[in-house]
Amino acid sequence: MRTRLLAALLLTLSASSVRADDTADLKKLLETPILSPRQTLLELQEYLDAKIPRLPEATTAEAWEKETARLQKEVLDKVVFRGEAAKWKDAKCEVVYSEGFAGEGYSVKKLRFEIIPGFWVPALLYVPDKLEGKVPVMLAVNGHDRAGKAAGYKQTRCINLAKRGMIVLNVEWLGMGQLAGVGNQHGAMDQLNLCGTSGLSLFYLNMTRGLDLLLAHPNADPKRVAVSGLSGGGWQTIFVSGLDPRVTLSNPVAGYSSFRTRIQHFKDLGDSEQTPCDLATLVDYTHLTAMRAPRPTLLTFNAKDNCCFESGYALPPLERASLPFFKLFGKEANLRTHVNHDPGDHNFGQDNREALYKMIGDHFFPMDKNWSAKEIPCEKEIKSPAELSVELPKDNLTTNAVALKLAERLPLRAELPKDGFGKWQAARRELLTGVLRPASTTRGMVSEERNWQKQVIGNVRMKPWALNFAGLSFPVAVLSPDEPKGTVIVLSDGGRAGASAQIQEQLKAGNRVLAADLYYFGECHPPSHDWLWSLMLATIGERAITRQAGQLLQATTLAANEFGTEKDGVKVIAVGPRTSTIALIAAAINPKAISALELHEPLGSFKEIIEENRAVAKTPELFCFSLLEHFDVVDLASLVAPRPIVVKKPSDRAKKEFAKLAAWYKTLGKDFDPLK
Repeated sequence: MRTRLLAALLLTLSASSVRADDTADLKKLLETPILSPRQTLLELQEYLDAKIPRLPEATTAEAWEKETARLQKEVLDKVVFRGEAAKWKDAKCEVVYSEGFAGEGYSVKKLRFEIIPGFWVPALLYVPDKLEGKVPVMLAVNGHDRAGKAAGYKQTRCINLAKRGMIVLNVEWLGMGQLAGVGNQHGAMDQLNLCGTSGLSLFYLNMTRGLDLLLAHPNADPKRVAVSGLSGGGWQTIFVSGLDPRVTLSNPVAGYSSFRTRIQHFKDLGDSEQTPCDLATLVDYTHLTAMRAPRPTLLTFNAKDNCCFESGYALPPLERASLPFFKLFGKEANLRTHVNHDPGDHNFGQDNREALYKMIGDHFFPMDKNWSAKEIPCEKEIKSPAELSVELPKDNLTTNAVALKLAERLPLRAELPKDGFGKWQAARRELLTGVLRPASTTRGMVSEERNWQKQVIGNVRMKPWALNFAGLSFPVAVLSPDEPKGTVIVLSDGGRAGASAQIQEQLKAGNRVLAADLYYFGECHPPSHDWLWSLMLATIGERAITRQAGQLLQATTLAANEFGTEKDGVKVIAVGPRTSTIALIAAAINPKAISALELHEPLGSFKEIIEENRAVAKTPELFCFSLLEHFDVVDLASLVAPRPIVVKKPSDRAKKEFAKLAAWYKTLGKDFDPLK
């Protein structure tokens, strides 16, 4: 069918005597699909599934305890506390209490605590009026609820447990309630990743500092420590409960599923903190669940969940994977599940709360014959957000503010050489390769000519190719005039059709053009939940921009093999800040494949991403972990030199930065000015 459509289009163009270099008609031709429908999505699913770690075979309780301890340390060291976060975990943080109020049988203390110095989180501490000896404590976390700690269902849970004799900390979540605002928007944590510091650490410290606070209470029983939460609160619950051995009872509610489940059920694809960079190089959420063994764990899901993590598909894989590990300890009864059918939507309503109360009664109050899981009515005790507001400093840090502070001293450049320039470039290139992690994309490169005959419009022949780099295909439309003078690869942020004007210009000049769509652009843009797939690539240890640069370099290999361009190399034209960055990286890491670059509207600095408080959703590949820690845009350009770079339509920032680069080269006696 696609072949007939293309033939019909070409016949129309020929019949109307439209010239091959007419931009509008060329754009139509470039818009003709080369890949099969949903090919990128299907290949992503297959590729990711193979990379997600599986649980080992359950052998002995002792062996699993050792493996759990090892995995906890590995995740904390290699995923959570990277970069400056390694210092933050040991930083001295303050707690400040303010006025509270009395409830019926309990009191509420307002407070704020620092997760890192200067970044305060508001919280409410529910304390029973009658306290004797050591009592259980619970950290109550919440998800994507704008009301935050004031959410009615959350207050009800806290009040009920306080009336039952527990100390409960109701903590705010980043981006919600009093911490809502653009500075803490979800996805801003990836700004820290760009700086080489784990953005996930802020979320994790929010939980562990809360546990610290609870356990510092003189009546807190360290053997009875619970965490519970809905949705994003369910994610927080399983994450801290799997990694922090202090949590003795866990109740995540509709908050997570296996990564393997997520790539089949797209509504489960999670935000940045739920799909953190490199987590799946070590564990899946099946591991975090099994790492709970033998501690009491209640997995609550909803039968008709209209948001995510629907019980029918999300719960069975988790239970099936983790139950054998509870059995090793003879504690399979400690892994409990609950499915809510009424209302069955995304909720932590009364039915789900009463399942929690029963779990707590069975494990924390087993000798209390009067314990009842029936919820105590407390509608009249629910407070408004204003009544629960906690005073915060006016200069309180945000996620974006933390990233800005980190970026001030970056990148950590090597001393610029006055001689030995080639060796300096080689060392810097090796460092860049380490940041990009290309080792995870070294599967064989294959290409396939689509089953079309060469199509001719005027003196231009078009030959469609589908290349496959490390498991993902990408299309290349090869347009060749008679007796081409040279070969140019053209990329665009708007897909290959978005570069019609530049392609037309090159064809007019007599050059052969390879118009490519790399991953996430044009045909290779996933049809659903687009940027979340880039998070999935990051969690298995890949970097989207590395894959894109690898695809570009494979296109240069195609050009060399097909057209004999090895000697002269291939020029690359990139239209837009994103593909310009990809082109710079590809040329920087391979000094031979690309002979020259022409960049249209490139970024002046990766710091613009942080200064403009961009979220990962718009440009996921630009948030490559640790890239800004060592390289800014002009640092990449310095690795391309002395190969020519031409910058067109530069922003004021780009003019300024590239002018600095040219001035530096001039001090070395080299003529390298991309702005000429």
